[in-house]
Amino acid sequence: MKRQCGMLLPVSSLPSPYGIGSFSREAYEFVDMLHEAGQKLWQILPLGPTGYGDSPYQSFSTFAGNPYFIDLEALTEEGLLTKEECSSYDWGDSEERESVSYDKIYQGRFEILKQAFERYSDDGTLVEFYEENRFWLKDYALYMALKDSMGGLCWTDWDEDVRLRDETALAKYETELEGEIRFYVFIQYLFRKQWLALKKYANEKDVKIIGDIPIYVSFDSVDVWANPKLFQLDENRLPTAVAGCPPDAFSAQGQLWGNPLYDWAYHKQTGYRWWIDRLKAQFELFDIVRIDHFRGFDAYYSIPYGDSTAVNGHWEKGVGIDLFVQIKKELGDLPIIAEDLGYVTDTVRQLLEDTGYPGMKVLQFAFDSREAGCYMPYKYPTNCVVYTGTHDNDTILGWYEKISDEDRKIAQAYLNNADASREKLPWDYICCALSTVADTCIIPAQDYLGLGGAARINTPSVPSGNWKWRMKKGAFSKELRQKIRFLAEIYGRC
Repeated sequence: MKRQCGMLLPVSSLPSPYGIGSFSREAYEFVDMLHEAGQKLWQILPLGPTGYGDSPYQSFSTFAGNPYFIDLEALTEEGLLTKEECSSYDWGDSEERESVSYDKIYQGRFEILKQAFERYSDDGTLVEFYEENRFWLKDYALYMALKDSMGGLCWTDWDEDVRLRDETALAKYETELEGEIRFYVFIQYLFRKQWLALKKYANEKDVKIIGDIPIYVSFDSVDVWANPKLFQLDENRLPTAVAGCPPDAFSAQGQLWGNPLYDWAYHKQTGYRWWIDRLKAQFELFDIVRIDHFRGFDAYYSIPYGDSTAVNGHWEKGVGIDLFVQIKKELGDLPIIAEDLGYVTDTVRQLLEDTGYPGMKVLQFAFDSREAGCYMPYKYPTNCVVYTGTHDNDTILGWYEKISDEDRKIAQAYLNNADASREKLPWDYICCALSTVADTCIIPAQDYLGLGGAARINTPSVPSGNWKWRMKKGAFSKELRQKIRFLAEIYGRC
């Protein structure tokens, strides 16, 4: 693979108007910036509709898109909304637009999209879109309409007939909620139309999009409600066990994610149809796909349902190479990045080697005295993706200020920068990452901007306050773009 580099920035972090980053003019300007700065890749976070906690890794559907990202300005240009209507809502915008107010976005976004829906006149395009995506969209639109009618409750708290998908009950609600169902189809049509236009623009600028999918799906999702046999559920369709991570040096109680676990035996009986359909759909949206928690395919951590921590969990054998053999057979060689961070065993390494997918290296992990040093830059293979940090890490400045004295000494010795100023420090780590033999290097936008811990995207195991940071408008000056491009060139990535 040719040496290349890019940036990590969630769509939600763009400085778009109306409270949250979207597929707006600012997204196109960010693509222009990447092109000018010699960047070939834009990595984003999952684009699915988010629920409680606003995490993009806990979505109502693995196939659907987030309504928050629909550009309202584009709808005003199409005559479906007016600027006055868009400005009449409180989106939580601060003058600098540095934080997302999800509660205000939730209260206003669906209301204004319904106004656009009421004015939309279908020329057959919406029907065509529905038929093309019927295999997931029919259940999704019904699920969201039902969820609204049930006061937002998780599907396990719905009336038993519809919870268990009785055909008579489903038919009744499809008739009663026809308007709401059509509205959710409309939202997905807008999302797909706007996103594919943005992706096309990026590709024309020689920028590829790296998408991101979680290995697991949310329990409160249409995926589980409509496909219960795919998951480890009991006769009442409650999980028998849930996903997470075991206790380690970073978390004494481990991480309790709560996602239902897959019934891999059943998936195999179907020829892994759901996974193949899932990846096929993702590659219609993205050029490259990163699969989160890749080690879960080799072995997964199973925690008894109802436990409050991950302490009592145990490891179970995963699906292994069998899934990827079938994926390759049906879809060919796909450009997939395997998130193999954390405790990596020999069997995980073998699975990675067998698939041929590049794994991930995080520079911050290289200087952690609690680890064995497998992330030291001199140990990287060419077939990997190196990051200064990911969305789950602090920024370089935030990380450097919080690490132990011992870890800081290791980092200073490796980079020979004990006297580095706050302004220079992020550049030392950026250059270290760019200089490695890794084929691909991705730098979070915050590190290029020299931002501290306040710009962190997510702190794992902390339930609130995440996914809120937004970039300032015009953050990447002409001089900064030139500097980034110069570095990409001298390190052979442009």
